[in-house]
Amino acid sequence: MNQLQAAPLSHGSRKWMWAAALWALSASAFSAADLGPNVIVFDTTMSAATVQAKLDQIFAQQETNQFGPQRYALMFKPGHYLVNANVGFYTSVMGLGQHPGDVAIDAVTVDAGWFGGNATQNFWRSVENVSVTPINGGTRWAVAQAAPMRRVWVKGNLNLAPTNYGWASGGYIADSKIDAQVQPYSQQQWFTRDSQIGGWLNGVWNMVFTGVVGAPANSFPNPVYTTIDKSPVTREKPYLYLNSAGEYEVFVPSLRTNSSGTTWLNGQTPGQSIPLTKFYVAKPGVTAAELNSQLGNGKHLLFTPGVYHLDQTLQVKKANTIVMGLGYATLIPDNGVTAMKVADVDGVKIASLLFDAGPVKSKLLLQMGPKKADTAHADNPSSIQDVFFRIGGAAVGKAVTSLEINSNNVLVDHVWAWRADHGTGIGWDVNTAATGVVVNGKNVTAYGLFVEHYQKYQVRWNGNGGRTYFFQNEMPYDPPTQDAWRTGAKGYAAYKVNDKVTSHEAWGLGSYCYFNVNPTIHADRGFEVPDVAGVRLHSLSTVSLGGVGVIDRVINQTGAPAQGTNTVPSTVTTYP
Repeated sequence: MNQLQAAPLSHGSRKWMWAAALWALSASAFSAADLGPNVIVFDTTMSAATVQAKLDQIFAQQETNQFGPQRYALMFKPGHYLVNANVGFYTSVMGLGQHPGDVAIDAVTVDAGWFGGNATQNFWRSVENVSVTPINGGTRWAVAQAAPMRRVWVKGNLNLAPTNYGWASGGYIADSKIDAQVQPYSQQQWFTRDSQIGGWLNGVWNMVFTGVVGAPANSFPNPVYTTIDKSPVTREKPYLYLNSAGEYEVFVPSLRTNSSGTTWLNGQTPGQSIPLTKFYVAKPGVTAAELNSQLGNGKHLLFTPGVYHLDQTLQVKKANTIVMGLGYATLIPDNGVTAMKVADVDGVKIASLLFDAGPVKSKLLLQMGPKKADTAHADNPSSIQDVFFRIGGAAVGKAVTSLEINSNNVLVDHVWAWRADHGTGIGWDVNTAATGVVVNGKNVTAYGLFVEHYQKYQVRWNGNGGRTYFFQNEMPYDPPTQDAWRTGAKGYAAYKVNDKVTSHEAWGLGSYCYFNVNPTIHADRGFEVPDVAGVRLHSLSTVSLGGVGVIDRVINQTGAPAQGTNTVPSTVTTYP
């Protein structure tokens, strides 16, 4: 039990009372009939004991359920809830108000007791559109990758480390307000965008801020803060809410340029509402043919929590289509198909989905625009937000490339592409995957780009005008020999900008190695770019985790080796 657990749970008699209250209600009391059985809806007519017991029941199932098929969206109607929502795997806590202050929860907590105080595997969970008033002045959100906090108002401190300050490797915050201090403690890296904070305590390796009111001054590498005053172009993620008539709608925030701070602190977020009747609400078991038929008829798609097998590619062809998931809805391509292709059209929004590679190798998992797409979309770009990719881990998975972006002006806003280093179906010749992200389009902007363990370049950027704000990477753990990981060279850089690119800029990039299968492995460099005036990278670091392997240079031929058991980063402030 962590320090934020609601006090009544410390008394055994009350725990039994709460459990009895829960089971006295039928399962339907919590469900939203049109959103499937794994969307759990709470309202203020329910007692705190009833709500807490249901939250505890789901957390008990999901706390260690790292690769299971269960998925949940826990939705709170407007009101105040005297509960602690512990958040486990594949669980999303969501407020159903139009403003984060409409739903108040005493605590929303992620800790790492299940993993001995190590938070580096606290993946696949989220919180959005709520306010948190911590009972002891602070709330704990000790997460790793694929665990976003969006549209959250923390009325106190926010602690990003586990209870015992063990390892932590997150993380992402956007469109949020933290009234007091953000306290990373042991968090190795973090990205915060378009938010407002009361202060920031410390940094370990790589802390990046864009458009954050109250962010610390730019000072990399000591302290390790990279701060950009404004975000050049953003659009916040669509979200589900209840209108004044009690009906579900999806709110689509407007495009912003040169933005800072939240969209909601001084009034309603600008944008438009779309009734849920405009969506096809998908439930597990639906066929890909039916999904494509609904897309062809002009429907948006809302995937309810669950796992979806696709025997044909989902074709998103109409401008402004929204394809979004709840509770880490997961798409698995069968027989080597591409899970989803998006046409070269304006304003498509892909959000809150997990793409899980199947056992037959797919060439791609998600393609944004066909090859050689050349239309400009600056006025209404497509976006990819809280979209995650997995190769192995839950089962054998294979794909050449996870995400390919061919359209121009695409916004990438929090992506984690992961070739699994643990779980089921892993091995150099088992969960094969060459590259996490390939960018061919022009003027693509990425915020919060996490790409790990792929077998060649982690990111290949081929289009001009690209911008990346925060990149986190681990090289593959498992090259068996030096020659197996690129004959004639020492491995692949994590972030490769094509030699023909003439304009590209990136801030806050980190690449780490941990070659545990063969610790004698070297990588020539962490980052590789053409030496031209229009290509500039800032705040770069490479790290050898415990000295298990070496990265010989930070970027091109510049930077000292990352090596040695002290796990001290090698840094380059600006290149060239």
